[in-house]
Amino acid sequence: MPAYDLLWTPTFERSLRRFLRRRPGLAGLVTEVLHLLEEDPLSPRLRTHQLKGRHAGKQAVRLTYSDRIVLVLRATQKEIVLLDIGPHDAVYR
Repeated sequence: MPAYDLLWTPTFERSLRRFLRRRPGLAGLVTEVLHLLEEDPLSPRLRTHQLKGRHAGKQAVRLTYSDRIVLVLRATQKEIVLLDIGPHDAVYR
């Protein structure tokens, strides 16, 4: 049983569809990273980090060298709200 619940926002769902259309070879990696998030969002492999500036209060995990998943970690409710996925510059705009 997963330790955290993943909550998919409509924006994340659209971004994920667009991302996988452009990068279909990463579908397995996305699935693996989402599974790791459910089990342990602070796993060193994910490189979870706090964001600053206008994205303060959000976190990001590393998918590939240039791709990120932006999320909000609600530790007390054991929930992870998935906000966006894509290239570094696109998700931080």
